[in-house]
Amino acid sequence: MHRCRVAVLAYQRISPFHLSVPCVVFGGRHPGAPAFDLRVCAWETGPLATSAGFSLNVEHGLEALAEAEVIIVPSWRDPAEAPPPALLEALQAAHRRGARIVGLCLGAYVLAEAGLLDGRRATTHWEFAADFAHRYPAVTLDPGVLYVDDGPLLTSAGTAAGIDACLHLLRQQCGSTAANRVARRLVTPPHRQGGQAQYIPQPLPATAGDSRLAELLDWVRAHLEQPHDLDSLAARALMSRRTFTRHFRQLTGATVGQWLQGERLGLAQRLLESTDHGIERIAQLAGFGSPEALRLHFRRNLGVSPSHWRQSFGSREGG
Repeated sequence: MHRCRVAVLAYQRISPFHLSVPCVVFGGRHPGAPAFDLRVCAWETGPLATSAGFSLNVEHGLEALAEAEVIIVPSWRDPAEAPPPALLEALQAAHRRGARIVGLCLGAYVLAEAGLLDGRRATTHWEFAADFAHRYPAVTLDPGVLYVDDGPLLTSAGTAAGIDACLHLLRQQCGSTAANRVARRLVTPPHRQGGQAQYIPQPLPATAGDSRLAELLDWVRAHLEQPHDLDSLAARALMSRRTFTRHFRQLTGATVGQWLQGERLGLAQRLLESTDHGIERIAQLAGFGSPEALRLHFRRNLGVSPSHWRQSFGSREGG
């Protein structure tokens, strides 16, 4: 049985966490999930010093990129440092032959230096967004999201968002069943929308009001089939419209409409992947009201129809 070939780039002063993310998703042996042919490679010779003070021995050179179907660049050590020409040429060649190329966190800089992101959407760590946008004006940068999937290229925000991007890629390669199994072993959410905010100023309840609001959000998630709006939720939280809006933004990083849309899309995706419900029933359960509204939101936010999503990610065993 063919095993998908995945090459992960390593280099001097690499962050062990960034390197470990694709390795644990695609290199680990997860029961019930497919096995990949994963190879860590480098253009530099000898032991590679990590940013944590220990060294790595890497067996493969850049020739591994020529054989890989998926290539992952886990961050980059210094945005001010240009990647070596040999690496950029290898990435360009892989792109021409149709390989999927991923830039995690500051790895987007490497893809941009290779010219692969010109005319495309991408993201990177929010702290470096202004610098990235200035240096690569031909790239449409979205600094507020977890990851951006643009055809053969995938870029993610900082640190933990790399897990989300790799699980998203795993779902595309092998289906939601395999990705959910891996996520469960990693004790992480199986699917966070790529468009979810990178940075929420106040992620945990700080007051009794915020704690009450968090409980309200759990209730809404369990009742997405019902109509909800700012006024009805503020009343249920026993807050004024203005106070509710402020606390909601602090807690979620989004407006009520944005948050509701994301939750409804997420539920619709899960129902498409794991049930045999028709589109009309899923639209009702997720609170979209009609199949037409569901299709509109899917195309606008995910770029595909609900039927195409079910065909691509419906429950199946990865092989």
